[in-house]
Amino acid sequence: MARVTLSGVSKIVSIALLENVQIGDYLLIHVGYALARLDPGEAERTLAMMHEAAVPGLAEMEDSER
Repeated sequence: MARVTLSGVSKIVSIALLENVQIGDYLLIHVGYALARLDPGEAERTLAMMHEAAVPGLAEMEDSER
């Protein structure tokens, strides 16, 4: 078991399906199970797409504030 955190929300999930999970790894989680390890670049792209899909236009608003 491992504690995972996304956007400040922490959960305990099973890592029984993966070998050698390390602190800092990006994991694909579904219904409480870590199913796959993602490389950092892929994880960042996925998180960006999820963020944009969750609140349409938010990414553009954040970019304009910088």
